[in-house]
Amino acid sequence: MIKLQQLIGLPVIVIHSGRMVGTVKDAWFDEHWQLKGIILEYAKWFALSVKTVKWSDVLSCGEDTVIISSETAIVRMKPKQILRSFYTGLVKLRDLPVVTVLGEQLGRVSDVYFYPNQGTQIVGYELTDGFVSDLMEGRKWLRAPSDPDAVLLGEDAIIVPAVSEAELEPVAASNSIDREK
Repeated sequence: MIKLQQLIGLPVIVIHSGRMVGTVKDAWFDEHWQLKGIILEYAKWFALSVKTVKWSDVLSCGEDTVIISSETAIVRMKPKQILRSFYTGLVKLRDLPVVTVLGEQLGRVSDVYFYPNQGTQIVGYELTDGFVSDLMEGRKWLRAPSDPDAVLLGEDAIIVPAVSEAELEPVAASNSIDREK
């Protein structure tokens, strides 16, 4: 399992030439918050396009680099086409509040987890209640429900089932469980 923020800043290298073509700046998602690709440059003030790579063209994500299939995998997109991203899109996943259907806020998204080789669906959220709370209590981890229809991934909040509050785990505990698998 990989945290999305572990990808940010990694060099992107083409497998057959060994050429570095950029670094991961962000990731973009579809309307169901499935990972669609990586962004290699931010949209500047009046930029007409940004460099992206579709997730299907990413061959591997290691601790130190991201390997892509070819230089032709780099595609220019209009910034308006990237509706949802972690940091830079019109709708940003980072800092979105996670609330239950009963109206209780569980925290704000600090990071997301996914399996890079087993599909691109988000499998969990790392939640924060703010800097002081993170120091005192630590961050929380919430496994994404197996039924994608049980979660509403909206523009201003992520709405989860009421039972989600009982399923919160400390971040360190969730990481050690998944490493053993």
